[in-house]
Amino acid sequence: MPTQPGLLDRLSRRVVLGAEGYVFELERRGYIKAGPFVPEVVLDYPAALRELHREFLRAGAEVMVALTYYGDREKLKTIGREGDLEALNRQAVRLAKEIAAEGEALVAGNICNTWVYDHNDKQATSKKVRQIYTEQVGWAVDEGVDFIIAETLDYLGEGLLALEVIQEFGLPAMVPFGSAHDRLRDGYSFVEACKIMEQEGAQVVGLNCSRGPATMLPLLQDIRQAVSCYVAAQPVPYRTTPEQFAFQALKEPGHERSFPIALEPFLCTRFEMADFALQACQAGVNYIGICCGGAPHHVRAMAEALGRTTPASRYSPALDLHPMIGAHVKQKDQQFLGFWKDKE
Repeated sequence: MPTQPGLLDRLSRRVVLGAEGYVFELERRGYIKAGPFVPEVVLDYPAALRELHREFLRAGAEVMVALTYYGDREKLKTIGREGDLEALNRQAVRLAKEIAAEGEALVAGNICNTWVYDHNDKQATSKKVRQIYTEQVGWAVDEGVDFIIAETLDYLGEGLLALEVIQEFGLPAMVPFGSAHDRLRDGYSFVEACKIMEQEGAQVVGLNCSRGPATMLPLLQDIRQAVSCYVAAQPVPYRTTPEQFAFQALKEPGHERSFPIALEPFLCTRFEMADFALQACQAGVNYIGICCGGAPHHVRAMAEALGRTTPASRYSPALDLHPMIGAHVKQKDQQFLGFWKDKE
């Protein structure tokens, strides 16, 4: 059986479309607890995760990401399930592989910010972080992933540790940074951090999470000009602004905060995410996706904006057939709708 093209081969040919947001979407569906956001669903309700993978695949995602975000030793301790660590990580990869095989998608292992690393106590915390990453990457490689995404990193130091571990296992590394601030927590700008990651051998650098399309795109343009390797972008689908440039800062008047479970008033439409996909492509971004808050309808719109037809495109909107706003509204319905037009 011929081997399918890997990540770097695909990136050399065209934009690769990714899709994340598993944790937020499964929380909305009632399978993950907001707060700890630990992916217990992998073990407790694998069918729910399997279905979400399939929905992203049908919408055009070319990578199934194993749901091991916050599936590390320290996070599992917070809910008393550290004994399930290996089982969760292995099961997550197996589920991603199962669905990826339905559409010749790639499978990515996943590690993320640990909340353990501290650049003011670098020696001690680096040892703990390395253990976390080595465990997770080791299980992912053993289960047969194609590459590793180390994401939502808000320290350059933690990113370098992630890259070192991935390189020890010999897989391609995608290392996007994400921060609720305008710089990483150890003082580096996003552009500086991406340049350093490229110099250290990361094949893909970029940004994910925290920022929405409007406030991520300008940074992506700067990163694209600063590096020669592949660039990845996976924003959150929320309307961030120059004043509230990260979704952690979004809030409605009179409310303390909207993050993380009252963000619906700021949610981008599928059309806004489609526009982002086009703009990112035009800016030279190579891996385009979506992060926390993303849903399959966003991904389908992004895929179609990039000129692709997906299995889910069979059910893309055909509003000309709608009985109220379509092209052939019957006279009796026009009279009915005239009432609402008079109210405008």
